[in-house]
Amino acid sequence: MIDRAQATMRSHLAILTTFLALFAPFPVAIAQVPTEPLEIARGVPQFFVDDWLVDNRYAIKYKHNAVVHEVLPPRKHPANPVYRGDCGYVNVARHPESGKFQLWTQVHHWVEKAGGHSSRYAIAYAESADGLKWNAPDLGLFEWQGTRQNNIVIRGPNNARASGPQILLTLPEDQKRGFSHVMCYRTGGAGKENDGIRLIGSHDGIHWNTDSEVRLKHIHSDTLNSIVYDAGRDRYLMTCRAKDRYRRFKGDMIDTGASRRISFLTSDELWTEWSGSPRALLTPDEIDAKTHHNFFYGMPVHHHAGIYWGFLWVFRMNDPIHTELVTSRDGIHWNRSPDRTPLIPLGPEGAWDDGMTFGGPHWVEVGDQWRFYYAGHDGAHQSKERSAAVGVATCKKERLIGLHGPKNGGGAVVTRLIKWPGGDLFVNAARRDKDGDAKLSVRVSDAIRNPVKGFDHAECVSFPGDAVRHRITWNEKRSLAEYEGKVIRLEIFLENTDLFTIVAE
Repeated sequence: MIDRAQATMRSHLAILTTFLALFAPFPVAIAQVPTEPLEIARGVPQFFVDDWLVDNRYAIKYKHNAVVHEVLPPRKHPANPVYRGDCGYVNVARHPESGKFQLWTQVHHWVEKAGGHSSRYAIAYAESADGLKWNAPDLGLFEWQGTRQNNIVIRGPNNARASGPQILLTLPEDQKRGFSHVMCYRTGGAGKENDGIRLIGSHDGIHWNTDSEVRLKHIHSDTLNSIVYDAGRDRYLMTCRAKDRYRRFKGDMIDTGASRRISFLTSDELWTEWSGSPRALLTPDEIDAKTHHNFFYGMPVHHHAGIYWGFLWVFRMNDPIHTELVTSRDGIHWNRSPDRTPLIPLGPEGAWDDGMTFGGPHWVEVGDQWRFYYAGHDGAHQSKERSAAVGVATCKKERLIGLHGPKNGGGAVVTRLIKWPGGDLFVNAARRDKDGDAKLSVRVSDAIRNPVKGFDHAECVSFPGDAVRHRITWNEKRSLAEYEGKVIRLEIFLENTDLFTIVAE
């Protein structure tokens, strides 16, 4: 009996070992409920994009009201479109030294050939002092449509199709290899040895060093393939399409499959061939099906303050595309937008962006403002007559998703237990409606919600206004700095107010 039991145990261990070996290259997802007390870092905003920080939230008049998450889309700028010309996916960043705004976009033209036509793609460049008025310089670096009088900066190996540019903003310095700019892009039509997702470096964002270039993955993922670095996990994550198994035209298959989905790869190293096959990440669901948005065209991703920010391109085949915000704490489990509110909606009928909006892979911070650059089209995906331009939408810093405290009674947000890192408590909050009362106050309490003496709502200096960083104090100018290293809860009362972040500074 003992020998049989030992043999069975050895068999189970062998199966487990094999399973772990098979899946070791893939990340282990973090728990969806965090360990308490949460340890937060000073100076890092804590976002209320989800309930990661929240123990409870409720309205005072709970039969009729609730404290809920709401998306507040950035407003399209009145100067839109800010850049015209041949442009597809767009990526805008500021030069790390000069602060100059730099823009990279995918350009396209048709080439007639026997039996039809084919596409040619390249990556072009523009620059601006203020991010609103752009100059497309005549660089003379590459031939394009029979001339070198253009702003093309990348053609790809063998002058192949070069598309989907993304500047990698979150790289640690030792991974930049001495370059000020590192770009991920895709090539096609250059042959099996060259096609795929590639990485290249530059010292100015204009002249790209082909000696630095490496191919990361040979896969026909014809979208903007996005790479971010997660410092907390010391790993890279790429969003792409699973073209290794969908849209295959070989063999006897019922159909080739829907490839317009979001898949991902991860790697511990950047400048190398990435191993493994893309894993499914996001698939359109029943809510999408109600409006026939049954495809995702791509999802550029940014990593900021411990959160993955995805700009999901929601696609109704073969018509419009709009951009929706999605978020994740680990890159694996994603939260869709409440009510599926578009982050960059289509423009009204007849507008320059009434057909498609492709949001860029990150925002650009200017003072206390976030700018979201996007490529807009005045026709749907299937149209060959459409034209494109670049627009920008703006919001105050960090204000994409917030918790809304209702009018006429308000509501409360109770945090999980937090080990306070020291410093004052600051909030990013805003009155919703100009009419009626508005209030934000904070109580400090213990594990079972006993108020800390002197730090109750009655002692808190109420905040009725609008500020990206407002310091919370209590009577006699007491601050949360007194509780450095202590485990506490924050109970935040909101009336006619949106709460976006808290931060210890």
